This record gives sequence, structure tokens and C-alpha cells, in this order.
Amino acid sequence: MQVASAFTVRPLHPWLQRVHISFVPGPMSPLLEGVADGVLRVFQRLGHQVQDVPDQYTDAILTTAPFGKPLRWREALLFTARRRFNLSHTPTLYTLVHARPDEFFHLLDYFREVLKKEPPDPKDYDFPGLAPNAYKVLFEQGRRGGPILALQRLIQAQTKSIRVILVVGEDKPLAAYHFDLVGAFPKSRADDLDMFYEDIALRMVTTLSTREVTEHQVVPPPIPRAVWDSLPAPKAMQKAARELGKRHFFTEMVRIADLVKVPAVADAVASQYSEGCFATWEPRINALIATVTGSARPVDKDNITDDDLAVIVGVRPDGRGALVRHVENKRNDPPSSEAVEMYDMDTVLPRISLGPEWPMQVDVPVVRSKLHGHRGIAAYDPTKVEFVPLDEAYYHYLVSCATEAQARGIKAAFARSQALQNPDDPRKVVFTVLPGHGVVMAEKWVPGKEPFQLFWEYMDEGALVVDSHVPQGPMWYEPDADGQMILKIEEDEWPIT
Repeated sequence: MQVASAFTVRPLHPWLQRVHISFVPGPMSPLLEGVADGVLRVFQRLGHQVQDVPDQYTDAILTTAPFGKPLRWREALLFTARRRFNLSHTPTLYTLVHARPDEFFHLLDYFREVLKKEPPDPKDYDFPGLAPNAYKVLFEQGRRGGPILALQRLIQAQTKSIRVILVVGEDKPLAAYHFDLVGAFPKSRADDLDMFYEDIALRMVTTLSTREVTEHQVVPPPIPRAVWDSLPAPKAMQKAARELGKRHFFTEMVRIADLVKVPAVADAVASQYSEGCFATWEPRINALIATVTGSARPVDKDNITDDDLAVIVGVRPDGRGALVRHVENKRNDPPSSEAVEMYDMDTVLPRISLGPEWPMQVDVPVVRSKLHGHRGIAAYDPTKVEFVPLDEAYYHYLVSCATEAQARGIKAAFARSQALQNPDDPRKVVFTVLPGHGVVMAEKWVPGKEPFQLFWEYMDEGALVVDSHVPQGPMWYEPDADGQMILKIEEDEWPIT
């Protein structure tokens, strides 16, 4: 879709599509009326279809909800839209919420104070509409991403909506924060209202223009259990989980039932989601051994077992998911939602031949192990580590996890890696950062090292400085006096954390 605009100066993704959107208002304020009207006018101006009532063509529903007040699940469109409008599918729901500056910053300050207490006091998190164990989720998420992430989970639970656009302002908007499942909170500034409305609309169109690539396909033959038991990679994966756990790389899984009690949640959204994934190449079966998806069942990434691993051997020709081989006499859950990106990035990178210092002299992808986590990288040593940026549009218009857009962006970034395209390059680890999402790291083959060992050794020695905060927009690295590359972000990118 080509966007003709007098306002947009940011680069757009080339794969944007025309969408159908319907506005189904809930509780309103004059400010929300103005924002909804402005955003819908942008959709029309850019050639999208704005519908009076949702139908079988509807891609998204825009609605509203109150700030700080729980919405009953029987009123929430996330659970009722299909029945209410007789739809055969569930459109993506976006919920506008109006917060006045004083209540917004008061709640942020409140979370900032209570998050200092360890262990957390459940009474500090006793908000209307939450489950009894919600304090655990709010505390853990707040410790990971700051008070804004605790506030985000509270609003998502109360509005019964995953994608929330929180508009802050009194009589007119000052800014809008875009919340999603992973915990992103990029901001649209309202210095110019025309640009503000367009930025909101284009962020919505971006997430609507891509699809999940999680329709994995099982291919024969199954791997005999005796062969599986002889493989070193699964054991290396289990050790890596423990090592990364010692360094607190993965945060606790978010379980929806711990946050809010909703009987119909399983029909609308996964009951839980995990914090990241990892994978390593196994030469003996010419396949990638990866962690399974956390949306299927709870997975403790710090302490995995054989049943928490899957075997990826390719990508479907239509790109809608990965090709997977099952293992006999083992639980075989689907691989991580990032399975496609983890496998497909190898297709644009060279293969190398393992020499006599390895148990097998075979050709393998230049990348040995991959690590994906909801973390940022605050600094790195450029003599050992290479940073590869994404295409510029990804820093302005964020994409969703588990989508073809994310897989495409990661593949293109790593394809530009000098350290990976030249196997003799001395840098052994390469990474990129997905704004609002997290980091993806790749490790080369190094004799004498176990899978993932470079990752945890570099973390220990400061060659990779992992940070709990993830940039929400444009970012880059600049050298300090000692040559260490230090993260830089656009000013005012996260002043509220």
C-alpha cells in the first residue's frame, strides 16, 4: 500500500495493506470522541474502509473503555464481538482509554514506590477487577520494564483488551501510548494533531498488515527415541537454560489467570505467554533444536526438559509456519512462535565446514545458537560483538511477535552482518534489537565452547550488557572513552520509567 501523506516523514513498511475497520464505542469522553474521529478520518483519507458495523470483512474493531475501572468480561468485545455481530472470525481489537495527566502520573509514581518493596505486599496491588494473585504479575512485570509496564498490565486486565491505546491529556491529547501483549509502550506525540492521528492510524495498520507464522507442519519420518537420546544438543539446551537462569535472562511467564479471572479467556487469547526462546543446531540430524511455545502450556525457560524441546527442519513453502519432526515416545508440542525467524535467517547466511576439532566434519549454518529474549542491550564490546540494525521503518512502526513481518525484519538484519557473512571475522556474537519487543542474538561455532556458552560468558565479562528495559523506538550505539558501544535512544523515549 502506498501512503500519500502531507504529514508522514518517517519511513513506512513497504508491505502495508488496505484494511477494514469499524468503530464500536464504549464509555466515552469528549477527548476520546475527538481522537476516535481524527483517527477514523485518517483511515478514510489513506484509502481504508471504515465500516458502520463489523462484518465478515472487518480486520479491526476500535472501541473505548474507562481508565481505572474494570470492564465486565460479558461487556468486553474481545470475548463478545463474534456473537454480538454474528462474525465467523474475531477482528483485532484496539481499545482507546483516556487518562488525565494527574491520574496517569499519580499511578506511575505509585507503582514506582511500591515496586521498591521486596517481597511485594499484595495490598499494594489491590486494584478493582484483578485476580488475587495479580500482585505477582504486576510486581514481576514492573521490575522488568518499570512502572509503565505494571500500569500497562493493570489497564489491559481492567479493559479486557490486549491492544490498548492510552491517550493522556485533559481537554486535548498530549500523547498516546500503544500497549500490546509483549509489553511494548511506544508513544505517539500530540504536538501536531494531524500528525498525531496519522501516527496512531499507521501504527494500527502496521500491526494489521502482517500475519502470524505459527501454522507449523509436522513432516515424516519421526526421530527414533534412541537417536534423540544420543544427541548432545538437547542436553546442551538444558544446561544453557540453567546458565541463563542464573543470570536472570528470562523473566517469569505471564499467566492470564493470575492477572484477571475471565472464564472465556482460552477462546480469545492464549492462557499464558513465555518470555523468549532459544535454539541450537544439531549436526547429527541436520536440524535446529528449539524450545516449544509457551502459549500451549507453561514452560519454565530456566529449567527445561526434553519435553520442552522441538525439532525444526525447515519453513513451509508458503511461509505460514515451520516444518517440524516429532520424536518417538516424547511429548511433541509445537516449537516457539519465533520458529520461522530462527530457522529462516540461516537461508541468507553462509554455511561452513566443521574441521577435525569437532566430533563431526559436516557442513552447518554459520550460526550455531540463537537466543531471543524480552531484554535490551545497554552496551557491548565491538571487538567481540556486532550489532546489526533493522530496516529503519521497524524503529518507527513496531511489528508484532510471531509474525511474518518480524521474521522478515530479523532475516534482513542478520543478512547484513559482516561477522556472519565472513566466518573468519573475529566477532563471534551478533545481535539486533526489536523495539518494544527484545533482543535476538546469534552465536558462531567456536571449538571448545558449548552451545550458548559465548552468550553467558560475554554477559559475565561485560562484552554484552543486558538491560531489562527495551527501547521503544529509534536507537543506536555510540562509543564511550573506553571503546565500549553504549545504547542511545531518542530523547523522551522512556522518561516515565
